[in-house]
Amino acid sequence: MIDTTAALAHLDALAKPRGSLGALEAVAARLAATQGTLKPQTRPRRIVLFAADHGCVAAGVTAWPSAVTQLMLGTIAAGKAASSVLARTTGTDLRLVDVGTLGPKLDPAPDFYHYAPVRAGTGNLAVEPAMTATEYNKASDTVGEGEAHLAHLAGCRVVAAGEMGIGNTTPSSCLAMLLANVSLEDAVGPGAGSDRAVMARKREVVAAAVQRARALFDDDPQSAIAEVAGLEIVAMAGFYEQAANLGMTIVLDGYVSGAAALIAQHRDPSCTSRMIAGHCSAEPGHRAVLTKLGLTPVLDWSMRLGEGTGALLAMPMLDAAAAVLSEMATLADLGVGRQD
Repeated sequence: MIDTTAALAHLDALAKPRGSLGALEAVAARLAATQGTLKPQTRPRRIVLFAADHGCVAAGVTAWPSAVTQLMLGTIAAGKAASSVLARTTGTDLRLVDVGTLGPKLDPAPDFYHYAPVRAGTGNLAVEPAMTATEYNKASDTVGEGEAHLAHLAGCRVVAAGEMGIGNTTPSSCLAMLLANVSLEDAVGPGAGSDRAVMARKREVVAAAVQRARALFDDDPQSAIAEVAGLEIVAMAGFYEQAANLGMTIVLDGYVSGAAALIAQHRDPSCTSRMIAGHCSAEPGHRAVLTKLGLTPVLDWSMRLGEGTGALLAMPMLDAAAAVLSEMATLADLGVGRQD
């Protein structure tokens, strides 16, 4: 099996000055290591967008109403959202999964839409657990892992997960604090554009919720996570864990995706060996989350949209990295010795 060290040695042997492709070489080495080969494949590939609503919206943690989640589901389904456009542009198959929004099933709906609600939005984590253990297991093991199995059956070599859910940077902040020891100041960012008053309220809610979760963590870590998570976040975590078990390369998106990856890492630390960080979000806590995951982002473009857009934008970089690994001649092929 090829690891990062072996992949870097191969890159050094190619017909170019050592390290001359810069950061692309690090991406190529990571990609090779996730698949254990110097000829990694980046297609077929799929992104699964998990959607859910959050009871904490009622606590004043966001400037946007929950109704926007359903509006965006319709926009994604119509092929007019950023994620839809970028999936088409990058040749990435898209799946849209409603794991717990407040709205009804889309009708009419495209073939790539799947309605699998665990419940209609989470509980308000400001005052109660976000979900029960049963709901956690259904979101993770039934919905999330099920989507990973479908991607594997479709022959996907690379997968990503994205999300749509107004208010979901609040549970993400909680999970960053709980699972990566990120400070409150760094964990709570502006999300989709919060003003100073909303930010202050968000910090209050996150601090109190994390305090409750920490009191549970040592005895029952799953209940602690369920206390502050989101249905789409837990589904993403199950998706990542199973995708890793099935040998697929996983491309992470932003802060919410990182929070889901922290859950997957907590459950199975080995799954991070299959992960590539698509980008580093403008959310202040994301860099600390990536450090906990041991990942270096492919892109650092100050993005904060979500929907898997950062992961999708990284896909062409993976294509380029795979081509360099598998198609470039070596110096030995040219009969030339290494001079640098």
